[in-house]
Amino acid sequence: MVMGLTLVTYHLSLITSPAQVKVESTISAMEMLVGQQVMLTVSAQADEGATVEFPNEALLPAGIEFMGAVEMPEQKADGGQVLYQRGYVLTSFEDTLYYIPPFTVKVDGKEYETKKLALKVLTVDVDTTDYEKYYGPKTIQENPFNWELDDWALPFWLSVAMLLIMAVTYYLYLRLRDNKPVIARPRFIRRLLPHQKAMKAIEEIKAEKMQTAEDPKEYYTRLTDTLRKYIEERYGFYAMEMTSSEIIDRLKQADPESLAELTQLFQTADLVKFAKYSTLINENDANLVNAIDFINRTKVEVPPEQQVIKQDLTEEEKQTKKSRTTLKASITVLAVAAALLFCYIVYCVIDLL
Repeated sequence: MVMGLTLVTYHLSLITSPAQVKVESTISAMEMLVGQQVMLTVSAQADEGATVEFPNEALLPAGIEFMGAVEMPEQKADGGQVLYQRGYVLTSFEDTLYYIPPFTVKVDGKEYETKKLALKVLTVDVDTTDYEKYYGPKTIQENPFNWELDDWALPFWLSVAMLLIMAVTYYLYLRLRDNKPVIARPRFIRRLLPHQKAMKAIEEIKAEKMQTAEDPKEYYTRLTDTLRKYIEERYGFYAMEMTSSEIIDRLKQADPESLAELTQLFQTADLVKFAKYSTLINENDANLVNAIDFINRTKVEVPPEQQVIKQDLTEEEKQTKKSRTTLKASITVLAVAAALLFCYIVYCVIDLL
């Protein structure tokens, strides 16, 4: 029974006893030249949340100067502990070997000491026998560079102007690229020959035969008007303003052959239009065939001509075209100016060098 209580007491003491605290100090370099600096680091490994107090300044031997303390972040350590650190920057201007005493660190009110350290300060050997090769300190001199009076001022400001011109040129180029050009494209219209126009009109009359058959006056009016336009374009006289007899008389002088069917057609048309003459369907068809025969006998095959019609621009398109012309001219002028400035700047720089 006593043995069991002893073991339980022992295990509880192990669980409740605090972890071991480790305190140590390190130095970044064991040797340094006169005037250089080294970092002396003091660390304490303790439980998380422990109160750690580092000395603000170390008790250093004469000849070593304390430059300041450096706070360092906490780090995780083994066993769930935390590593607390602080750095001390040291320097010295005397060449000798120094022994640095231990640092005292308080952890939760309890003091711990670090180990001793050594620091050797070295000096640079100077040859004093040949002192003439050493020069004394120079006085502070004024900077002779003056933007207002110096020769480099002109190339500098010209370079600034050239960059500004290039920026404006690029901006205008973007405007020109985004603005679509206005191009007046001419339209080519193929001109039909007189007999082709007449045959096209007659085909339309034939397609509307059922409608025009009910109104013979409209039928013969369209048929004779088609022939009048054909005769006017074919023979070159104003048939649209002439009577049927005048047209026949004029055709006898120009082309007297095969006018009997055409004369009969015009007479029938005059009777229908002015005397309300009623025609038969086969009579209408016969007159239509006579008109086609007359056109085929008198037509002249000439290669068709093409008429070029220039497309007119709207006011908005004219303004857009004018703006694009202005942009192109401005870009050209600015690009030439930038190129000339660049050449002159290069010339000035070469001359100064």
